[in-house]
Amino acid sequence: MTDSGIGDTDARTNPVVPRLAATVERLHNQIRQAQATADGRALIEMAKGVLVERLHCGPAQAATQLEILSARAGVEPLELAVDLVNQAAQDKMSAVVGEFLQATATPPSGPTAVVRLRTAESGLLAAGDTQRVAESVLEHAVSPLGATAVAIWSAGIDASLSLAGFAGIAGHEAQRWRYVPPGVVTPARQALIQRAAQWIDDMSVSGLPSIGDRAGGRAAIPVGAAGKILGVLEVCWPRPIDVQPRQIHRQLEALAELCAHTLESDSAAVRTTERADVADLVRLADGLFDPALVLIPQLDEGTLADFSIHHLNSCFVDPAGRPPGLISGASLLEMYPMAAVEGQLFERIEHVFATGETYRADRVMLTELVDQIPLTVAAALSISRYGDAVLMVWRIEDESGRLATLLQHAQRLGRVGGFEENAATGEITWSEQLFALYGLAPATDPVPLAQLPGHVHDADTEAVRRFLRTLLRYRRSASTACRLTRADGVTRHVRIIAEPVVDAAGHLHAIRGAYQDVSAQHWTEIALSATRDRLTDTEMRAAEQSSLARQLQQAIMPDAQPSTDAFGLRIAVRYRPTEQDELVGGDWYDTIVLPSKEILVSVGDITGHGITAATGMVVLRNALRGLAATGAGPGQMLAWLNLVAHHLTDSIFATAICGVYNPLTRVLRWARAGHPPPVLVRAGHACSLPELRGIILGALAETSYEEGEIQLELDDTLLLYTDGLIERRDLELDFCIERLLTISAAFTGSLDERLDHLLDSSDADTDDDTCVVGIQVGASQGPPTDNL
Repeated sequence: MTDSGIGDTDARTNPVVPRLAATVERLHNQIRQAQATADGRALIEMAKGVLVERLHCGPAQAATQLEILSARAGVEPLELAVDLVNQAAQDKMSAVVGEFLQATATPPSGPTAVVRLRTAESGLLAAGDTQRVAESVLEHAVSPLGATAVAIWSAGIDASLSLAGFAGIAGHEAQRWRYVPPGVVTPARQALIQRAAQWIDDMSVSGLPSIGDRAGGRAAIPVGAAGKILGVLEVCWPRPIDVQPRQIHRQLEALAELCAHTLESDSAAVRTTERADVADLVRLADGLFDPALVLIPQLDEGTLADFSIHHLNSCFVDPAGRPPGLISGASLLEMYPMAAVEGQLFERIEHVFATGETYRADRVMLTELVDQIPLTVAAALSISRYGDAVLMVWRIEDESGRLATLLQHAQRLGRVGGFEENAATGEITWSEQLFALYGLAPATDPVPLAQLPGHVHDADTEAVRRFLRTLLRYRRSASTACRLTRADGVTRHVRIIAEPVVDAAGHLHAIRGAYQDVSAQHWTEIALSATRDRLTDTEMRAAEQSSLARQLQQAIMPDAQPSTDAFGLRIAVRYRPTEQDELVGGDWYDTIVLPSKEILVSVGDITGHGITAATGMVVLRNALRGLAATGAGPGQMLAWLNLVAHHLTDSIFATAICGVYNPLTRVLRWARAGHPPPVLVRAGHACSLPELRGIILGALAETSYEEGEIQLELDDTLLLYTDGLIERRDLELDFCIERLLTISAAFTGSLDERLDHLLDSSDADTDDDTCVVGIQVGASQGPPTDNL
């Protein structure tokens, strides 16, 4: 049969193709079975060796004894072999298996964890390549955990990742992921850089790219040895996973340690080449113009303990002044112990050596002991790994360069441009800021200082010429402010300061100076001036209105009035206005005898301050007087007064209390509009009258007010007040009223003394007006007068 004949044959009709495929699959399964059998046989051979050593017998007797012991124990020879190896080894694998078995309540189906892990270990040690290791890990160790794929990555010297072995992953997928360059963030990359295991519950949620199924769980465990991360073991689950117990974490960490054996074997030739390349690294360090050290790791029982200073180049200068011969060959921490401080140099070098990730920083602070005194310097630092060696290069920050950079930033922020003119050659040097100030390109010829009058506003020409005469003719430093007119029509407000450079004989050599763009400051000053003028005018108008409000208030509401007695009723008033004129309020009080010979008592408080509050107080106080003449009750009077506040005034809101007292019956009828209720003091006890229903005046167009009635007795005292007497910003109003009741109950003096005591004891802090009206019931002394 020719090649073309084979190619034209349909596989579905030719029975040869399916038979070949079945044969290949069968042979592949036989190979895997043979490998698994070989792994188990290796464990049995190790167990025989243990018995030979313990029983001092020959190999044949050890094999016979192993069969006898397994039969007596009722277990397979392989399980007994693993148990003997664990007892003899007492290594990390044994500890992991012990933890797992202790945490497992029921024995697992199939091979136990101890058999699986030891079989995997045997396969890994016997495998000749990393691909076989990946297959053994998947088959013996992680498949029983539900995982379906394994990838083993090898870390490069530049922190790149190469796929060294895989299992359960399609060939085309593995080919696509054969190399991951530095900087690509994957679970394996995170494990390498962070030097810690990464557990991801759901890859689809994390958004990280990686080999294998993107929708399942993932674990990436770094594989390390001798202080260096050799690679990463990545295990894939087909579905999202729950948080795994500590025993599973420990199993995968133990498997990662086993993988390190193979990765070390695979990189043996590479490490030999890397050691040979140390000489090239030394030659590279000697070619640098900055201080450089070549460091070699020092291991202590397989753990990185320090770095040996293998070589230092000719530019190296020891901060403590020690000769290079004393430092070369010594350990890093011995020579520079401050490098071990947390976050200092050693930690960065260790990370670079472990991960291969290069470290670079423009400015870091390095501290070292010089004569037992800490010395800190700023330096640019670079640390990189070359095989098994580390190259560290640094550059101490130059003070003059740093100051020059600071000066450039200061000139930019201050919008300052410098210049210098050579008087002999006419050469002009401008800074970059000066070209921008003139609106010129950097390649344009600078404008000579002598031509400055032609580039300023006409009104500033004479001032500029005086500036030049002082500078050029009289050889004295000078300064001026002018408006610089640019070619593009833009005008900049600038300040120029310059000085002549002369020799001992007085000859002019050069002129140097600086321009400062003060345009923003100029316009800010103009805006501030205009704002200041408007503010002054506003303050004057406000002061006039406050003064007018104060005069109006004092004309209607004097600070104090002498107490009056009428028909057995003693009335006293205290009014204390705020000390701040701009806060003149609208508190009012009123007591008059009505045509019915009843006595009207009222207290109110307009919201707000100033002339509006003062005029609103006059309107409501006088309106209430007129409404009282109708003979209506307190509730009806407040309802009418609410109509006045809502309809006939300009947005006035107020609280008020209105009371009508009958001297014959000693009955007080009263109503309130959002105002604190009066306080009744009787027989050494003080209480607030009920909070009758009634909202503030002016809030609604139509509303009603509940009336209350109280029978007063001889020596009763009734206190009406505004909130300026009690209110505090840091306390609720109920606490303030409770304090007023306590003070009122404890006082035993006269009515006038009581009101003075209330004002003196007040701890209110709202800077508001305060009004207090006191009414004391006594013996009848005749009919009341017309006006109290």
